Amino acid sequence: MEIERLIFYFLVVMVLSCALLVVTMQNMVRAIFLFFVTLFCMSGLFVFALADFVAVTQLVVYVGGMLVLVVFAVLLSDKKLLDSGMNGKVKLIGLSVIPGIFISLLFFAILVVTIYQVAPQDLAWVNRGETYRLSPAENNLHHIGIHIMTRYLIPFEVVSVLLMCALIGAAHMARKERSI
Repeated sequence: MEIERLIFYFLVVMVLSCALLVVTMQNMVRAIFLFFVTLFCMSGLFVFALADFVAVTQLVVYVGGMLVLVVFAVLLSDKKLLDSGMNGKVKLIGLSVIPGIFISLLFFAILVVTIYQVAPQDLAWVNRGETYRLSPAENNLHHIGIHIMTRYLIPFEVVSVLLMCALIGAAHMARKERSI
């Protein structure tokens, strides 16, 4: 097996495992570190997809900006919240997270049904984006814009919703409940 394929599979395994650990981790500081690793490995996957601009944007905007936002959430949160994951008890599914799991599965089902009903591979404006092919030697900013607004419009919108959820989550973590 070539070294490139090994590096690719390593990055895929790191992204999937770290993302799963970020979601299930009780300790916020460790989850933030794993979130950083996830975003960094995702930029490595973008390099393999010949999307060097997107990889650099991933590093600068997401790893830099989003991580700073989450670090501020940690700094502004209560010390009890930071210590809550240190007790050693690992509980993946509790009674309090069942509504969140149900809502997440409902949104996922709606997304899958919508993508299935739309059938993006049959849309004419998406198929027109297929005529633009990237090569490793050319400047691909023009092609990225065309692909994002034609062929990859649905994943682009899903990422924007994901970033909005991350912002809402960071704002929620940064909010302190005042005791009267």
